[in-house]
Amino acid sequence: MTALPDPTNKTYDFVGIGLGPFNLGLACLTEPIDELDGVFLDSKPDFEWHAGMFLDGAHLQTPFMSDLVTLADPTSPYSFLNYLKEKGRLYSFYIRENFYPLRVEYDDYCRWAANKLSSVRFNTTVTEVTYEDELYVVRTAAGEEFRAPRLVLGTGTVPFVPEPCRGLDGDLFHNAQYMQRKAELRTKKSITIVGSGQSAAEIYHELLAEIDVHGYQLNWVTRSPRFFPLEYTKLTLEMTSPDYIDYFRALPEETRYRLEKQQKGLFKGINSDLIDSIFDLLYQKNVESGDRPVPTRLLTNSTLHSARYENGQYTLGFRQDEQGKDYEIDTEGLVLATGYHYEPPAFLEPVRDRLRFDGHGRFDVARNYAIDTTGRGVFLQNAGVHTHSITSPDLGMGPYRNSYIIRELLGSEYYPVEKTIAFQEFAV
Repeated sequence: MTALPDPTNKTYDFVGIGLGPFNLGLACLTEPIDELDGVFLDSKPDFEWHAGMFLDGAHLQTPFMSDLVTLADPTSPYSFLNYLKEKGRLYSFYIRENFYPLRVEYDDYCRWAANKLSSVRFNTTVTEVTYEDELYVVRTAAGEEFRAPRLVLGTGTVPFVPEPCRGLDGDLFHNAQYMQRKAELRTKKSITIVGSGQSAAEIYHELLAEIDVHGYQLNWVTRSPRFFPLEYTKLTLEMTSPDYIDYFRALPEETRYRLEKQQKGLFKGINSDLIDSIFDLLYQKNVESGDRPVPTRLLTNSTLHSARYENGQYTLGFRQDEQGKDYEIDTEGLVLATGYHYEPPAFLEPVRDRLRFDGHGRFDVARNYAIDTTGRGVFLQNAGVHTHSITSPDLGMGPYRNSYIIRELLGSEYYPVEKTIAFQEFAV
């Protein structure tokens, strides 16, 4: 039998580290390009995307065209429509007349695409990246080495835990673990969800629907001034465009950071239909309860400033920011729907001097998505809201960014890179 070639005994054109949807999209788009030889490494045993939030009926907040490839190459065999055709569901999806894929369906689509690729290696944990002889050397826990002149980082974001909850005892958890922990959660006498956004709303809605069955007190607390909807009007959606990237990237750093805080409602809000469903369910529960109040509270403008755990119960200290008043909530169950944040991977520490950082200590992501001092060696997927605004986490802008990165890797344009698509003008 002929031995298979050693994948580490060669120099690649690039190494992709991490396989979320964005680097997986890059893998799909580079698969047919003979001039590019890349490899993608991920520590997980298989593709997984937010499995902890596969609630019944939960769907993407972007249409199916925001798949891995379509907006870069509508003819790609790795499109969501081709996935549906191979699965025998294309006509069912058409008749459904709802172009927002189910979350569990999108995860299965990504796994389907990953299994078709020759460049993807799961169960491969990167431990260190060094720079030797003008090449990046990517070392793994298994002792492998992958060499390339360029890297594409797609390690993604990690769950954010508020400072008062770090190191707390008990069985609190981030919403990323909700599906694995919800059976145990339902046994609590009281449950508190801290945070806002789509995930918090989905969990609250599901727990509220079963409040009569399990008999718990259910609280939802957010520091936001209201339970705000995702801004999804068409002229606002033009901010997910090359035009807006050019405008935003050219602004002063302090202006960009100020806008980053102000624009959270453009990509972290709640689907308006879900907000309405929550209100309707609250109305229904109150009608059914008669004179007995439904054991649930919704609290806004409340910042978590303290937390302690004693005798199986959390005591959470909040400040109502507009009133300047402090109050406490006691709860047995605690779900942190507090979002995600980016942490530079520890394996980059040996090459830190080759990377660019801004005045706030975050990666200084260039217009071409490079973060290294040469401006063409290390590229970053996502994690650039402070430099590329809401286009950074947007699934629909993933193919655009990958088309741009491929142009940088090749030195020529393989997939057309749009320059302007907006009707409105962002700059004067």
